[in-house]
Amino acid sequence: MPVLPVPAGARRAVVEAVSGLPRQFWWLWTSTLINRLGGFVVTFLALYLTADRGYSASYAGLVASLFGLGSAIAAVGAGVLTDRIGRRPTLVTAQLGTALFTAVLGFADGPVAIAVVAFLVGLCNNATRPATSAIIADIVPAADRVRAYSLNYWAINIGFGLSAAVAGLIATRGYLTLFLLDALSTLVCAVVIFVRIPETKPDAPAARAGEPSTGLGTVFADARFMAVVGLNLLLALVAQQGSTTLAVDMGRAGIGSTEYGLVIGLNGLLIVVLQIPLTRWMEGRSRTALLIASALFIGWGFGLTALAGSSAWFFAFTVVVWTIGEILNAPTMMGLVAELSPTHARGRYQGVYSLSWSLASFVGPAVGGVLLERAGGAVTWGACAVCGSVAAAGYALLGRRAGSATEAAGAVPVAVAEAVPEAVVGAEPADAGPERAPARS
Repeated sequence: MPVLPVPAGARRAVVEAVSGLPRQFWWLWTSTLINRLGGFVVTFLALYLTADRGYSASYAGLVASLFGLGSAIAAVGAGVLTDRIGRRPTLVTAQLGTALFTAVLGFADGPVAIAVVAFLVGLCNNATRPATSAIIADIVPAADRVRAYSLNYWAINIGFGLSAAVAGLIATRGYLTLFLLDALSTLVCAVVIFVRIPETKPDAPAARAGEPSTGLGTVFADARFMAVVGLNLLLALVAQQGSTTLAVDMGRAGIGSTEYGLVIGLNGLLIVVLQIPLTRWMEGRSRTALLIASALFIGWGFGLTALAGSSAWFFAFTVVVWTIGEILNAPTMMGLVAELSPTHARGRYQGVYSLSWSLASFVGPAVGGVLLERAGGAVTWGACAVCGSVAAAGYALLGRRAGSATEAAGAVPVAVAEAVPEAVVGAEPADAGPERAPARS
């Protein structure tokens, strides 16, 4: 069978997207891909509890919320540990715990046991996020960070898209295999990190004369940063419905696990196909405009679900809409947070940012489940559209208050100044490149 030639433009775009990044980044990228290739449990947990175990939508939402509660606790705690004991020990320990409790969750029986173990899975699973984000910020120069975060996000969704589609087929033969494969992939990921990623934590700030220490209180007092986190929380509440409420609503519409796996797998597939070209398209564009567009696509993409009825094709269409918003939002926000974070406090800042996602995964599933059960799909998905619109208005307001001077610069890396407090800008002149201590094995 003849092989179709790859267009020169597409080949050049891929080469430019992946060139010039450190070797450690690619090992981290590989471990992320391995982990997400086996990331079955979170995606199928709500469907497993309702369709396979016979629990109610409200209970499925409660379990997902407890998972989110564990994630919220881990976000702040792991952020502190990332700055204190290091990126690698925090990341490896979290992954080993995730592997253990994911396997246990597959054998857990009874509503209390399932809820407790789900909480522990969430606790360990989200403890990996601040460390991973901090490693990228440590080893990748500032000019390349949006691209690096985009590529890492790309790896997540390559794995997610493939695992979601395959998991739907595996689930028809029993869910236990999903839990065990998820645990195994996380264990392999921990081994890759331990063997191939050196410690990247920068020198202690005490080595810098006169530089004040940065604790969690300092992060929460950073008003502009917390405004960005608050808006992300609102949008994350909407995004969380994709792996919980959406699964239940599709199940109620008579759509089975195989169809759900294919529909939700479309999210990852689109990100794999579109992430690199859209990232290149985003270069030179206003960060505020990108965030506004992403909020509207996400909010109204989920809002359109109210019109899906029992059509798997229409559900797939809504996934396309909110996936475009997700592609625009994720690397833009991660690059922004990295640039807002002082070098010696990256773990804490990334942890607080991750807290917005954790709180959303705690509150979002419970609220979505109750709304769906008591008020119906129209109210549930309509609320998502409202949240997306409010988030878009918030981004516009932040951009307007920052003034139009930074917008004139145009480029995304420069437009980050829209949301950077003056004190942070002045405190981080060395952040143009990777600043870290010598690698320690």
